Formats: sequence, C-alpha cells, structure tokens
Amino acid sequence: MKKILNDPKDYVDEMLEGFTAAHPEFYAQPERRVIARAGGAIAGKVGIVTGGGSGHLPVFTGYVGPGFLDACAIGDVFASPSAEQMAGAIRRANGGAGVLRLYGNYGGDVMNFDMAGEMVDMEDDIRTSTVVLADDVVSAPKEEAEKRRGVAGMIYAFKIAGAAADTMADLDEVTRIAQKAADACRSIGMALSPCIVPQAGKANFEIGDGEMEMGMGIHGEPGIWRDSLKPADAITDEMIDRILADRPLARGDRVSVLVNSLGATPLEELYIMYRRVRQRFDEAGVEIVMPLVGRYATSMEMTGATLTVIALDDELETYLKAPAACAYWRVG
Repeated sequence: MKKILNDPKDYVDEMLEGFTAAHPEFYAQPERRVIARAGGAIAGKVGIVTGGGSGHLPVFTGYVGPGFLDACAIGDVFASPSAEQMAGAIRRANGGAGVLRLYGNYGGDVMNFDMAGEMVDMEDDIRTSTVVLADDVVSAPKEEAEKRRGVAGMIYAFKIAGAAADTMADLDEVTRIAQKAADACRSIGMALSPCIVPQAGKANFEIGDGEMEMGMGIHGEPGIWRDSLKPADAITDEMIDRILADRPLARGDRVSVLVNSLGATPLEELYIMYRRVRQRFDEAGVEIVMPLVGRYATSMEMTGATLTVIALDDELETYLKAPAACAYWRVG
C-alpha cells in the first residue's frame, strides 16, 4: 500500500481536521465525525443532512454549504456513520422547521438514519423526513428500483433540495422536491482499476491490466460484465443506452449530465466521454443544461467513471440554477 497517511486508524479524523482547516468559510466540525455549515443552522429554514462512509470526496462532506446541505455525518472509509453521529448531524442542521435526511441507498446508512430519526424525534422533538437516492440503473431491475444503489445522482438532489430549502419552503415541500429530483436521476458506472481502503491495506477487488468492468459500484460492488477495454465512444454509448432504456427521453427534453471521475481518471478522458454524450444528445434533440465534468463523487483512487442524467422540467431547472456555494461546486 502506497498512501500519504500516518496511522490508518487516524485517516478519517486527520482528513476532517485538514478539511475544515482548509475551508473554514464553509465547514465546521462541532463534534467528532459531524461536519456542519459554518455559522450553524438557519432559524426557520428546513435543514438538510446526509451521511455515509469516507472515501468519496467531495461526497458527502464537501456539499455542506449555502444552497446545499446543512450538516453531514461521516464514517470510516466505505463504512456507515453511527446512528449517534447521524443524530448529531440532524441536531446541528435543525433550525426549527424540521430536517430532511437525504442519502444513498445502502443498508447501513438506511438502518442508522432510521434509528437517528427516531432518536431525535423522541429526545429533541425534531420532525424529520427521508429521501433515499437509488439511481444506479444496473444494480437492480426497473421493477425493483427501490433496491438500486445510490451513486452520483445524489449531488443533483443535494443541489436542488438545498435551493428549495433556501426559499424557506416547509419540510413537506422540500421533501417533495428532493424526491422529484431523486426520481429524475439515472446513473451507471464503469471501472478500470480498484482502490485501496487504508485500514484494509489491499485492493478492494482485482481486475486484469487490459480489462474493464461495466456497472461496477462505487465500493467495488460487482458490475454486469467484465471484458477487454473498449474505446471511449463504445463505453460511453453503452452507458447512455442503458440509462435511456431505463428512462427514455424525447426530442425537446432538457437534462443535466454529470460525467464523473471515480478518483484517478483524468479530466482529459472525462471530456472525451462528454464529447460523445453531447454528440448523442444533439442527435436526439435533447438539450443539455449546466453539464458537470470532473470529480464530484469518487471512490478513493479508483480508475473509472460514472455517468448521471437528470431529466429536468422548469421547476427542477430553476432550483438547479439557483445560487449555491461549497468548496467543490459554485453556482451563481
């Protein structure tokens, strides 16, 4: 294992110490493994929290900020935070108007956030609601969409829900909009190489030098096929085709598109992929609004990419374009 670290057991805590020190205008760590918006909760505004394992920066902690999230609980690399940490994040996000729990569909996160919601309801009388992202189209069939993993589509939900909360809408309305954004997202990933979890000290899966895997999850969950590496256009075409088979688009539709690096894939290769996405959508008469290309949801140093498409209407597009700021994404 070659990593820039001290003791692997201190990896997350030392990262968070540096993270908050580097960006004090956005982030504070009021308690261990809880990142909150600098300045605290805003009175009368619906709070939005997320949570999950480390190893995915900017997800999860990076999207705390004005127009995004209010707090985040963070666990060890690829491990869920505790229910107590999630409850701490909910309390830090609470401005008196209730708190939305907005996170990806992973068993530990679902269980612990459910427990945290019960804790703050009983102990603090904080009303909460839940929206779970399940946008990975190849992780379960369409008729079992509730079993799908949540991947990079969650950043669109963070942005859109955060903008809705900034209008001082109530919890039911913010939840409705967040669910609408989540339902509009479709994603798929592919990988070329594994990553190393510091406390494990070894690669999380094995793959041949000339191979790729289509549909692999952000923790190394198995994909749908493994074969020799394909040309960029062929890879991108298959990713687009699988997304459109699940959520068809018509001429005149508007979408936003995220071409995301899983960590080690360089921007140059992402732009080659986006070039093909743009060609395909232009041919189909689909307008791309506010495309995103870069590292938005990673998996340590994994080589690979994800593609996310969110279908927009006037309401979602307005919230997507609303001002927001964090260390990794600024709008307006």
